[in-house]
Amino acid sequence: MVDYQRYIDRIDEWITERPRTVVIAFVLLTIVFAGGLANISTDAGTSQFTEDSPAQAALDDIDQEFSPSFSEGNGSTQLIQSGSNVLAKDELLAMLEAQQRLEDHESQRVVSASSAAGIVAQTIDPNATTVDAQIRTLEDATQSEIESAIRTAAAGPGFTGLVSNDFDRQSMSASATIGTVQHDVLGGVSTSSAGTGGSSPLLDIQTRGQEIVDSVDSDIRVFGSGIISDEFTNIIFDSLVIVVPAASLLILVFLVFAYRDPIDLLLGVLALVMAIIWTFGFTGLVGLPFSQLLIAVPPLLLAVGIDFGIHAINRYREERVQDVGISQSMRTATDQLLVAFFIVTGTTVVGFAANGISGLGPIRQFGLIAAVGIVFTFLIFGIFLPAAKVWGDQLRIEYGIPEFGLSPLGEEGSILGRILMVGVGAARRAPYVILALTVVLTVVSGAYATGVDTSFSQDDFLPPEELPGYVEDLPEPFAPGTYTVTDTTNFLEDRFSTTQGSSVTIYVEGPLRDDYALESIQRANDDPPDAFVASNRSADADSIVDVIGDYAAQSPEFAQLVARNDADADGVPDDNLGEIYDALLDSPFRAQALQYITEDYRSAQVVYSTESDASNDEITRDARALADRYRFSATATGQTLVLEAVSGTILTSAIRSLVAALVVTAIFLVAVYYVIEGRPSLGLVNLAPIVVSVALLAGSMRLLGIPFNALTATILSIAIGLGVDYSAHFVHRFIDEYHELDEELFPALEETVRGTGGALTGSMLTTTTGIGVLALAITPILGQFGLVVALSIFFAYLTAMLVTPSVFVAWEALT
Repeated sequence: MVDYQRYIDRIDEWITERPRTVVIAFVLLTIVFAGGLANISTDAGTSQFTEDSPAQAALDDIDQEFSPSFSEGNGSTQLIQSGSNVLAKDELLAMLEAQQRLEDHESQRVVSASSAAGIVAQTIDPNATTVDAQIRTLEDATQSEIESAIRTAAAGPGFTGLVSNDFDRQSMSASATIGTVQHDVLGGVSTSSAGTGGSSPLLDIQTRGQEIVDSVDSDIRVFGSGIISDEFTNIIFDSLVIVVPAASLLILVFLVFAYRDPIDLLLGVLALVMAIIWTFGFTGLVGLPFSQLLIAVPPLLLAVGIDFGIHAINRYREERVQDVGISQSMRTATDQLLVAFFIVTGTTVVGFAANGISGLGPIRQFGLIAAVGIVFTFLIFGIFLPAAKVWGDQLRIEYGIPEFGLSPLGEEGSILGRILMVGVGAARRAPYVILALTVVLTVVSGAYATGVDTSFSQDDFLPPEELPGYVEDLPEPFAPGTYTVTDTTNFLEDRFSTTQGSSVTIYVEGPLRDDYALESIQRANDDPPDAFVASNRSADADSIVDVIGDYAAQSPEFAQLVARNDADADGVPDDNLGEIYDALLDSPFRAQALQYITEDYRSAQVVYSTESDASNDEITRDARALADRYRFSATATGQTLVLEAVSGTILTSAIRSLVAALVVTAIFLVAVYYVIEGRPSLGLVNLAPIVVSVALLAGSMRLLGIPFNALTATILSIAIGLGVDYSAHFVHRFIDEYHELDEELFPALEETVRGTGGALTGSMLTTTTGIGVLALAITPILGQFGLVVALSIFFAYLTAMLVTPSVFVAWEALT
């Protein structure tokens, strides 16, 4: 065994002999870390999870190179128009008028605009290339000319993607349409990254743009990445404003019960605040952004900090009630607790750091910051709080300030003390029955948990469309802001589902001048996989091939050019493709063509419709199979594929992190107990109740319908870290009592429960209620996380108190 006691003695000396120096040093460090709080930036939404995805990379390239219907390329704004018939002449003119007024304001920095109204106007007059010319064209057009132009435009690609899925080709009507304006903005944000929080250069433009558009006599709403980014950021702070006070109030109530002394309460709360300042000050100092996942870090620090604080004060009081002096009482407490705190810190860090192997950057960052925060919590509660308590009690004696609530929690004869003996009583009567039932429960719960769903979507990070009444009725400054993103995204999904929600894009990298280029695109569509809509054994797809066919149908001269270069007479040219593209881009079909091919003819996109009953997994699998058919470098992409890829990564990360946390925790515990006690088997005793609690937690997630998502995916490894907190205190205290009582098993168990059971109970009640209050957060993902963390702590406490005594019976019999 290593002589670790001399290190503890040095710390004891500082705590008990120089408490004021220790306190001042920690206060100065707190000031340093507080300076980092001003450097914290925010990062929120779904984009932070998709950065490493090949499908996302392809989607970003598409956003940059094309102008698809539902894409906000860099620096663009969507104009979403709704009404009884947005294709009526007055509504078409209203959309163009909105775009014109935006162009007229220099602050909008508009460089181009597109809309269904513009396509209709250009169909009537191909020379109407500006918004102003398009307005004049529609003003001079008759109703029959407009309807004829709509019919012609609807036959080609591009137009139907801009109108809602209730578009009626008979009456030429639709209830909604989307127009876009492009802005000359450095650092504009694309659709694919619209989930990013923080300051967007488009926020001011789009906020002012809504005021401008409101002056038009039509129902048009402005939507874009600036508005989305702003609301994602506001959701973070609004959630904190609601959750932090509620959690603080509940925690304070239980801390009053646990400490029962105003000065001890003040010291405990001060230490908790310091732990949070240190952690997020560190975040700011090293330049890491504050994401929505990090909202969960303060409750986790509170969970461990509250436990450390209650144990430190409770153990100290056990000595003080026996008339032992201040310094000696604290030496006895820290001699025992510093080792327990070290074990808890090491295993908790392992649990959090296990998320470092996740395939998702935000989860890796979450694991890092949480692990660093736990180390800070160990230092503050292991050194600062005991020193502050010693100095405070010395000042109390000097100034005659009385002490309150000196008796420890769970003392002999108390109601709580009798309740806590249930586990010991069961271990005395039928330990192996308890263990057998525990094994069965663990296996059944673990098997049931294999059916837990996995999900990932932008909706996880957004508030519900209608906030709960208790949230809407909150007074200032707790009242949340007004959120429109959820309503708008739901509107888009409902009205434009056929073109937005059920499509897959193949991003093709050429060069596309090669003679076989268009034939390759066309042949890839033959006999498509089951997830794709097909007719006559060919996939329902929109591509540059369709635009060529549409223009050829209207231009005899272009049709002759295509025919001269179509060796097999199938309508798809296979020679002199550069000449054909040049002619197409010089025609009125230029805008439609650039939706599917870049101006340098090096990249293209092909948009496929998918079956409505196809699952995301089926769509993803079949889309990748379809991309493999292309003779070029082709990548399947689209929101469905991006989110499905992240969803799969989430499940993989959860399993890998759980396995890593279990293995490393087991190794750590075995090594620690070998070093400090020469009994490595105690590490397995320490781990046994944790395995049970993790199985119960995973089973409860399926029972309650809580999926693995971007945040709850971290919970299994976190449950190991937090679970060790309870079993480590129990095991370490038992060994101390076991030695003191000449290795008498049940007397040692009873002393352990009386000595540490009360502190564990106080910690459990405080942290489960304090963390459970996350259910009040505006975003659903945080509410789910708060619930599962509270459950993990409750199960860890329950198994530590009920299962560990029986495990010790078996341990003694085997050693």
